[in-house]
Amino acid sequence: MSDALRLSAAQLDSIFRHSYACKPEEACGVLAGDRDGNVKYVYLMENVRHSTTRYDMGKRELFDVFDEIWNKGLELVAIFHSHPHSPAIPSDVDLNLAIPEPGIVLHPESFYLIISLMDDEPVCNAFKIDDEEFVEAEICIGEVRNA
Repeated sequence: MSDALRLSAAQLDSIFRHSYACKPEEACGVLAGDRDGNVKYVYLMENVRHSTTRYDMGKRELFDVFDEIWNKGLELVAIFHSHPHSPAIPSDVDLNLAIPEPGIVLHPESFYLIISLMDDEPVCNAFKIDDEEFVEAEICIGEVRNA
């Protein structure tokens, strides 16, 4: 998988709009694409937890999205969620969701995109997991490559 997450301005705008529509709750979703980190589809999901500090995607909805991704021959590129009132950095809760037990990373090749809504303009950062820690990754806007 790539070391950079690539998505279009329109895709990012869709994620921002979804995040604002869900505020004050956390928004969440899935980004699908290719192994080079190019996002092809944005799946805006419901936070079934309806929480301001946690997110949880419904099992049925998530299964349907993953089924569609695999049927299209695509990859899970990223999982995204918003932080309505905190910075766009992973929280301890985020780390525990990604690594539920030592040595078990749920989506080791995926990016984790976090959107902060705490300031006047949204801020987003991407992360990958390396050695069971979040490491900031590059985001390229408008550089989606259709291979």
